[in-house]
Amino acid sequence: MPVEIKDWNEFVEISSRALECRVKYARKGNVAKIKARTRRVLYTIKVEKDKVEELVKELKCPRIVFIDTGEVREVKK
Repeated sequence: MPVEIKDWNEFVEISSRALECRVKYARKGNVAKIKARTRRVLYTIKVEKDKVEELVKELKCPRIVFIDTGEVREVKK
């Protein structure tokens, strides 16, 4: 079962342990989900569409995938 996180700072900390992060925009409404896949658990956070790019810049995932557009951003370490 996925674990929903409510705090941005906690999610950014978890993203440093994640293998991959995924961004999925909802078809209706003003919400997007960002998912961080770690070895054992899938963590999710719901964010307003306006603030997605702001949070994505803070993430420490090695790979960020935008599901709807198919765009993949590789982060070099």
